[in-house]
Amino acid sequence: MSLRFEPGQLRVERQDPPWKVVRAFPQENGSLLTHLHNVSGGILAGDRLALRIEVAAGARAQVTTTGATRLYRHRPGSADSQQVIEIDVGEDALLEYLPDPIIPYAGSRHSQRTEIRLARGAALFWWEVLAPGRRASGEHFAFDHLRIATRIANAEREVLRENFALNPRLKPLAVAARMHGHGWLTSLNICQEGREASFWPGLEDRLNEAARERSQAGEAVWGASAFVSDGVAVRGLSSSALPIHAALTDFWRMARRAVTGSEGIPPRKLY
Repeated sequence: MSLRFEPGQLRVERQDPPWKVVRAFPQENGSLLTHLHNVSGGILAGDRLALRIEVAAGARAQVTTTGATRLYRHRPGSADSQQVIEIDVGEDALLEYLPDPIIPYAGSRHSQRTEIRLARGAALFWWEVLAPGRRASGEHFAFDHLRIATRIANAEREVLRENFALNPRLKPLAVAARMHGHGWLTSLNICQEGREASFWPGLEDRLNEAARERSQAGEAVWGASAFVSDGVAVRGLSSSALPIHAALTDFWRMARRAVTGSEGIPPRKLY
């Protein structure tokens, strides 16, 4: 799948199963809302998925999914499933990448690599939620292997690099050194290239104040941390999925007002 956003226009440059994009919806704030459909219902063993998003100079885009990313059980003899995401945000452009959660089913083996490049003045808001599995089916950290690798950079420096692997069978996650009884892992990355360095510690403080209000012993813990330059991250651990969306939306709206000076519009699920 390859998408290119230009001011007021979406170009679907390539579209291969199982992903499909139908259209873009103009929003009141000038952004284009686009839904990624996975018509297969999830990611199967051996799948190799590639998503490329390019936001041209001055364009505004909001990309979401129509449902959770379901990682199905690995089949003996098949390769691990993989997903590669490449994103370029052009000069003075804005991208909000707000997908639904990743749900690794029992026995799944998957890797995800995300590479994001920011041009001068480019802004990014990207959240990601990792679930422990299908709790209703009794699955809790029952997947075999999950690797998440992320890199965000501008023309001059690396803004963020993360690379972690979860192997619940070899290293249990429900211990104090890892998830400490929580099941959901959440991240929100907020970046803008070229913003004055003094801006980010102030936003970090405001987000941490909101994080303290959202944190509850045994239920959820949130915290914010500024990058070396050009951004700040909010991270959360939760024992339930219920508080995550409201908290993420509040953090995102607060950060969006600070970075862009305008209100965010939560992604609508229109089909």
